[in-house]
Amino acid sequence: MWEKIRVMFTIPELRQKILLTMLFLAIYRVGFQIPLPIVDRDAMKASLQSNSTLGSFFQQAAVFSASNLTMGTIFGLGIMPYISASIIFQLLGSVWAPLEQLQKEGESGRKKINEYTRYATVVICIGQSWGYLAYLIHGSGTRSFISSEFMVNGHLSFYWQFVAVMIMTTGTVFLMWLGEQIDEFGIGNGISLLIMAGILARMPAAFIDMISNSSLELGGSVGKFGPEKWIVMGILFVSVVAGVVYMDQGQRRIPTQSAKHVRGRKVFGGNRQYLPLKVNHSGVMPIIFASSLLLFPNLLFRQLAAAYGGIWDNLNDAFTRGTSYIYNMLYIILIYFFCYFWTAIMFNPKDVADNLKNFGTFIPGYRPGKRTEDYLEKVMVRITYVGAAFLSVVAIVPTLISGSLDIPFIVAQFYGGTTLLIAVSVAFDLVQKIDSHLVMRNYKGLLQ
Repeated sequence: MWEKIRVMFTIPELRQKILLTMLFLAIYRVGFQIPLPIVDRDAMKASLQSNSTLGSFFQQAAVFSASNLTMGTIFGLGIMPYISASIIFQLLGSVWAPLEQLQKEGESGRKKINEYTRYATVVICIGQSWGYLAYLIHGSGTRSFISSEFMVNGHLSFYWQFVAVMIMTTGTVFLMWLGEQIDEFGIGNGISLLIMAGILARMPAAFIDMISNSSLELGGSVGKFGPEKWIVMGILFVSVVAGVVYMDQGQRRIPTQSAKHVRGRKVFGGNRQYLPLKVNHSGVMPIIFASSLLLFPNLLFRQLAAAYGGIWDNLNDAFTRGTSYIYNMLYIILIYFFCYFWTAIMFNPKDVADNLKNFGTFIPGYRPGKRTEDYLEKVMVRITYVGAAFLSVVAIVPTLISGSLDIPFIVAQFYGGTTLLIAVSVAFDLVQKIDSHLVMRNYKGLLQ
């Protein structure tokens, strides 16, 4: 392995791409620690520690968006506005004819859509920045999270509000640009690498928390990590890593046959190939959507339960992450729904069938056109069911373990849940791209 790593840095082009990527990620981590000048970080930290629900919400958002909402930094919004804008245009591309036409125009159409996405990102950033700033101004209800030297008669001036919004908007736009630079000059998917860097940066803190709260006593006291919890977390870690690699490589290979062409005395075509369909075609997007949707009812019912009690207490318990049967069932249902929804948007069997027909290729036993389209749709529905089941297990198991073994959810998630799924998937994609450079120059890949 060390020899393969040495070979990576002997290839000038690959070495330059890796070093540039590392530099861009380092810049991202430095900016991640720079706070907004108006924020009282001590008051904000104390409030989030006392409000576990809101702290959990911000931590969950940080995992999926490379943000830092808990400390009010210049990169506080992360790249979630850009991800939201990209998702919006992907959804519009399947229902709005002009945008669908742009998608079919190749590189020029893609550049135009990216331009619209950037404009939409700025608009979303401004809206989210004002909302987040309003939260900072009002704070926990008893104390604002704005430093007292910036407050005049209990209010923050419009000038400082404008400055804070522009700083957070500029921070997100800079991260968007940083991701695009990694795509063009570095190696790997820039946005995904930013998210993975945020996840990996939090893992050591979770590991230190586990060590500091460890106990050699079997079935130790509440909140302590006894030997049995370490064993469970270790098994979960290895299982998720192995499962992600297996599912990421999982394909349904559909045999295809190209038509034969006779020209003079020579026969062309007639090759037998395969059409690979990924088992987990939707990636981690269903988990991101499902977990985000379930966070808002939890926040709403928590506030109503604190104010009125009664039936709101029952609803709060039902929508609290842990051993709640209703929460877990809704989580699984939403994951299945978004798996099929996202796959339907990203995979169009009609387009695939038309492309096969245009290139003179067919699936043995099925006529080109409608019959091929129906067959591809049937296969995709069946394998999506398997992919959704895998995502459901990965998403639910840390929740069950956290509730049953009294392990903090943020720790269980980092070492056996969605965050580990994202980190392993992105790392595996990065290794494959490095492999392509090595194989192209007749070296053995990292996976060989």
